[in-house]
Amino acid sequence: MGIVGAGPAGIYAADLLTKDETLAAAGVRPSIDVLDRLPAPYGLVRYGVAPDHPRIRQIQGALHKVLDRPQVRFLGNVDYGVDLKLEDLRRHYDAVVFATGSDRDRRLDIPGIDLPGSHGAADFVAWYDSHPDAPEAWPLGGTAAAVLGAGNVAVDVARILAKHADDLLDTDITDNVHRDLAAKRITDVHVFARRGIAQAKFTPMELRELDQQPGVEVVVDPEECELDAAGIAAVNGSNQIRTNVRILQDWAVRDPRGEPRRVHLHFLQRPVAVLGADRVTGLRTERTEPDGSGGVRGTGRFLEYEVQSVYRAIGYLGSPLADLPFDEERGVVPNARGRVLDLDERPVPGVYVTGWIKRGPVGLIGHTKGDALETVACLAADLAALPRAAEPDPEALIRLLHARGVPFTTWEGWQRLERHEEELGRARGRRRTKVRSRAEMTRICRTRD
Repeated sequence: MGIVGAGPAGIYAADLLTKDETLAAAGVRPSIDVLDRLPAPYGLVRYGVAPDHPRIRQIQGALHKVLDRPQVRFLGNVDYGVDLKLEDLRRHYDAVVFATGSDRDRRLDIPGIDLPGSHGAADFVAWYDSHPDAPEAWPLGGTAAAVLGAGNVAVDVARILAKHADDLLDTDITDNVHRDLAAKRITDVHVFARRGIAQAKFTPMELRELDQQPGVEVVVDPEECELDAAGIAAVNGSNQIRTNVRILQDWAVRDPRGEPRRVHLHFLQRPVAVLGADRVTGLRTERTEPDGSGGVRGTGRFLEYEVQSVYRAIGYLGSPLADLPFDEERGVVPNARGRVLDLDERPVPGVYVTGWIKRGPVGLIGHTKGDALETVACLAADLAALPRAAEPDPEALIRLLHARGVPFTTWEGWQRLERHEEELGRARGRRRTKVRSRAEMTRICRTRD
């Protein structure tokens, strides 16, 4: 079996394939290759979770155990669509599962969105998580920033923008990230949600963390905390929403603490234009009002905020995959319960998807397990009828990569890199410090002890 993508979705699929009862009953003990375009595994957990969330990053421990199994092989720095094509994978594997996730920001088509100083949240997250393809420096000029969105990514971006750089020194951030964050002068971060407080998508834990940072307080307008009938129904139907609403309403009526940095949470405001001539100088929003069914409608009343940067956190999209159909609007590969569908909506034999490239960027990391379970169940049910790989020998793929000059990394190489990062961290009094350069990551992974 081949899995493209070594993030949680791909590794959960590998885990389930090694345990599947249908395969075991048929006497099948699958050998699984997990491939990734990056030299290191873990995907979103390593490069999509804020560095000050070590509890979530502990998921790496569980993922490590799966990749450490003898029937699972990790091959990193292998770029699907460049180093290998679909025909290569089908020649070497009985079935292929794509778990490439969602790596692009969803666009927001409003005037000024492409001005310098306007950014996608995915790009900013990649930078502060030291993704090897992210730029070394990030423009953090000005004293005020706007974040568009009301989900956990928006909250993460706002928190990093407001946080003092030295409060991240016990994390694995690289020196370039600390340098740029230490130089920023941002005192006010404005977060905009077009709907009301009962429709916000962040989790209570993420929300509380905003207000637990030294030198930062959260500001909420009491007028934006009123609930209509749909909002009251949402509160009564969900513990998470009830908790969020209670936190926000408490913040709205408390006395200011006078902290030097502030995160302003704005509700019922729809961004309509990014302002500026040659770079961002402001944001225009339209005040909205509840429409009675959980949505909102415009009021024709407009507000303007002086900001020098705008971060778009309104959702992610997957990227097209070579030789596979793609739904550009949803940013997913068309599928039925994980079975990839061709242009005639017929299953493509032996080709599957799981995770966000299957269903879009919804849910937390843990939800990916149930998603993988559905895909693996379909694969196991189909396996007896699938055409067998022409070259199933595990070494055949290695020979192909060598022949194409692909400097792939291995599980043993990743463990060398992991030890190296831990040594870098100890020298700084931390648990670990990431290596940012792809070339350096690859060199360390491929250098024998």
